[in-house]
Formats: sequence, structure tokens, C-alpha cells
Amino acid sequence: MYIELTEEQKIIKETAKSFATSELEPIASELDKGNNKDAYLNNIKKLADLGFMGLNIKNEYGGAEAGVVAFSLVISEIGRACASTAVTVSVSNMVCEVIESVGNKQQKEKYISKICSGEYLAGSFALSEAGAGSDPSSMTVSAVLDGAEWVINGTKLWTTSAPYAGVFVVWAVTDKNAPRGKGISCFLVDAGTSGLKIGREEDKLGQHASSTNEVIFENCKIPKDALLGQLNDGFKIALIELSGGRIGVGSLALGIGLAAMDYAAKYSLERKQFNHKISDFQAIQWMIADSYTELEAARLLLMSASFKKENNKSFSKEASMAKMFSTEAANKACYNAMQIMGGYGYTKDFPLERYYRDVRVTSIYEGTNEIQRVIIARDILKSFQN
Repeated sequence: MYIELTEEQKIIKETAKSFATSELEPIASELDKGNNKDAYLNNIKKLADLGFMGLNIKNEYGGAEAGVVAFSLVISEIGRACASTAVTVSVSNMVCEVIESVGNKQQKEKYISKICSGEYLAGSFALSEAGAGSDPSSMTVSAVLDGAEWVINGTKLWTTSAPYAGVFVVWAVTDKNAPRGKGISCFLVDAGTSGLKIGREEDKLGQHASSTNEVIFENCKIPKDALLGQLNDGFKIALIELSGGRIGVGSLALGIGLAAMDYAAKYSLERKQFNHKISDFQAIQWMIADSYTELEAARLLLMSASFKKENNKSFSKEASMAKMFSTEAANKACYNAMQIMGGYGYTKDFPLERYYRDVRVTSIYEGTNEIQRVIIARDILKSFQN
């Protein structure tokens, strides 16, 4: 793999960086406090106008056709400025991708262009449940065919962007007698459908501007043709979606980690103790060296996974490796950055405490890092058995 960016990728990266610096960073702290939701949603629309909601989507559906590497670059740059905005952009891109991958022509034409254009401010995944997080095959939300309609019942949790999503990709059990994971199907449910209710918003540690809600289905009736992909093929769709989503989460974490270390490194050149800038001390230098080295390794892992996905090569193991390593490197970077800043880093007068809170969930969602290790080990061991 040649890791030098193409001219198009460089332009996309710089465009994302410019927008993040001028539009997102100045209001990130305000959004974190729960203020100015309109500005948050307005920036989502602006990002759609820039083509960032369908980076790996074909032009015929309103996408940018920029590829997976460009997607990773954009999410990292946005994540540097506002993790809450980055997660909405990442999930919406993945919603477009799964519809393009397994949807029929009518579904693609109806939904993808609306997300890419910003007509729909976001798309949402409704996969996790109270008893089905790391093990989605344990889900209990059901969909029963009643004549020309599917009737969905149950509750989903941890649904990103639920209050302002235009469409939900929903997983439900369609054959309760099938073996685990074999009787699950996937559906497209429009926002505002009767029987679909947006429930309680989670009071999270970080990423406050991004809404995370339970979604309740009470005899929610959708057309028979709302089935996405093949009947009882939903678990396979979920696994494919999660692999791609891990590139997004890793890229987001990378952006947060870089933002934290950039801030702390600059601070170390200004802060003096014992008549020296603290950047003169080896303890500080080693934290800077270790964190930037690990973040660079994370970037390369993300580029490798992105390149493989973009070129239709097997990438599941690489995506898990990139997600696991990137999120742990970013968590460590935020820890080191706060150590460098000392007590100031712990206060809300500086952005370090926000980075510290925002990064923590990246090692949890889109598959915990413990699950990533299982996936990686299973793939490696399988290679020795063939």
C-alpha cells in the first residue's frame, strides 16, 4: 500500500480541517454544555453541503465517491474539533453505505440522496438493546409480517442522532425459531412512522451534543418492501456494518487524541517550573514522544484498513485492529495530555477535560475493545487451521 495521499484526498482533508477550525472548534465547548443545538444541526447541514455525508457513496445517489480513506481523514479532522459532530457524520455515512450495499434500487434512490444532501440531517442505526450489546444475536425486538405490512415491537438503546434522523436502519427478529443469529432481518423505518417513539436521551459522560436515545416500537407498521436486504439475513448485514463503522470510530478517536496532545505540547512550551519550560524535562518529552508515536501508528493502521475496504479486499480484522489500537492510543494520549497540563487540564477552563470525556466511549461503542481482541484472535487462529 502506498500511503501518500492523492491530491483529491489532500484537498478533502484540508477542506475538513478548515471547516472544523472555523465552524466547529469555536462552539464545541458551548455545545458540550448542552447549548445551541440549532448551531450543531446547522453545521451538520453544512457538512452535507460539503459532500461529507456520503464520502464513499456513488455520485448517482448524491455521494462524493471519494472513498474510504477520505472518509477516515474527514472524521479525524472533524473529531479534532468536535467529537459530537464527528460521530453523527460517521454514523450517517455508514447508514448510506449499508443502504447502498444491500438495498434495492428504490430504497437507494429514496433514502441515500436525502442523507447526502442534508434533507435528512442524519441517519440512525437501531441495533443494540438492553440485553443485546456485544451479542446482537440476543436481540428481542420483533418484526411480524401481517399481510402487506411488517409490525415491529420492542425497544432499542444507544441510538445515535435519533431525534433528528430521517431514517432508521432497524434490526429485528423475524424467525424466533431459527438458530441464534439466523432469524434476524433488517428494515428501513422512516422518522415519524406511527408507532415509532423517540424515548429518553442518555445523560452521557461525554459527546454531549450528540443525542443518544432509546427508540421504542409499539405496533410500528411499515410496508412489506421496507425490508433491507434478504429476509433473515440481518445478522450478516450487522457484522458488515460494524466492521466499516470501526474505521469511523478509530478515526474519531485519532482526531481527539491528536487535539489533546497538540494542546498539551504547545502548553509545555509556555509553562515554566523550576525556572525551565516544562518541555525541557524528560518526563514531559517522553509522554509527548510516546503519544505521538502511538497516534502515528494508529493513523497507519486506519489507512491500511481504509485502503483495503476501498479496494474491496478483506478488511474486518484490520478494522478491528485499527479500532482497538487507535482508541486505546487516543485514551492514553488524553491521559498524558492532562498529566502534562496538571491541575489546569482538570478544569473546564481548558478543553482537555472535554477531550478526556469524549474519547472514553470510543473503546466501548461499535464493539468493545475486548470484543475486537476476540475477533482479531479468531481470524489469526483460523489462518493457521486452513
